[in-house]
Amino acid sequence: MYVPFTCDNLHTTCNSQHTTIITMSLEIKVPPVGESITEVTLASWIKKDGDAVQMDEVIAELESDKATFELTATEAGTLKTVAKEGDTLPIGAVVCTIEAGGTPATAPAKTAEPTKEEAKEEEKLAIATSAPSKQSTYASGTPSPAAAKILAEKGVDPISVNGNGVGGRITKEDALNAQKSASPEVGKTESKPAPVAAAPAPAPKPGERSEKREMMSSLRKTVAKRLVTVKNETAMLTTFNEVDMAPIMELRGRYKDKFKEKYGVGLGFMSFFTKAVTEALKEWPAVGARIEGEEVVYSNFADISIAVSAPKGLVVPVIRNAESMTLAEIEKAVAGLAVKARDGKLTLEEMTGGTFTITNGGVFGSMMSTPIINSPQSAILGMHNIIERPVAVNGQVVIRPMMYVALSYDHRIIDGRESVSFLVRVKQLLEDPTRLLLGV
Repeated sequence: MYVPFTCDNLHTTCNSQHTTIITMSLEIKVPPVGESITEVTLASWIKKDGDAVQMDEVIAELESDKATFELTATEAGTLKTVAKEGDTLPIGAVVCTIEAGGTPATAPAKTAEPTKEEAKEEEKLAIATSAPSKQSTYASGTPSPAAAKILAEKGVDPISVNGNGVGGRITKEDALNAQKSASPEVGKTESKPAPVAAAPAPAPKPGERSEKREMMSSLRKTVAKRLVTVKNETAMLTTFNEVDMAPIMELRGRYKDKFKEKYGVGLGFMSFFTKAVTEALKEWPAVGARIEGEEVVYSNFADISIAVSAPKGLVVPVIRNAESMTLAEIEKAVAGLAVKARDGKLTLEEMTGGTFTITNGGVFGSMMSTPIINSPQSAILGMHNIIERPVAVNGQVVIRPMMYVALSYDHRIIDGRESVSFLVRVKQLLEDPTRLLLGV
């Protein structure tokens, strides 16, 4: 901000006005991101200390125990960082400041002619103000750190992407929407920047021993606390069974092409398991209940949480009202949530409120495990690897694709009869998929 004043006490005769510059500093604090979240971690700075920023421009990424959030500038000016990457900040803590300034006010002309020195200063000021600003164009075609990572994974050249951010900067959304350009036409040449050779990593010496330390992320710390809490505060047991996956695999092989052509998504195993779980929950509602204080809460709906492995850790987005969805709708929901998890765009609402969880360790090769309950839920179903094994069918030994399934449950509200019967019902529905369509 610029405040004009008249310097009556500095000279005997003063024919001009002067200006003094007062810099206004605006604090940017950690915003509230959820009722249960009390602190966040500064994951990365998008803008650097001393950079010019515009209003609503993304300047940093904050990571909570559930999701990643973007911190934006609330005013234009110069960024002055306060916190460092990796710092854990409570809600309301100062992350940075923005020094905002305006254009100096034009002083009214005096009757007396300006001196030669003042004329030279005004001429220099006019030349400086007429020169084009480099700050408005320096970011043109330059990706943000998050956008650069996405473009590198896609193999897309930043030169071919139009930036819609401030000053033409390539944002994360631009990178997500970018497609790898086709090969250039015959006879045309495409100029590409020369690849920068990465510095070779020093070869380890024979017998050398080393260790690496890094801070746990907010997500990992919260997951650790919750897992220990569940083990200590619930009476968790696990019951096992096995499922003959041949009927579902035959059904998928017969209709997967038509299914994808009609609905635009593949027909996977998760939709069958989700549908089987929702049907079994109707018969054994205690498996989908939860404890609140001294009360047991039963739900007449099935919000199924699907455990997804994301780059920053395990997340569990929720499919709402899965009991009323078709196989195609479930597949679309699972695919959409998986993309959001990979890109770090899941919201808090999409990760809270589930009544039952399904986790698939089989995609990583797990043959059998005991999954831990996703509190405050009371049960979780674990899927595992499909392996061909010899089994007895109608008195004959045959080779069948078999999967072990595991149901971990809280014995405080779920008895053995209910847990075993629930898992048997899931097995029956999966081994005879027609039951899912007929509801029998």
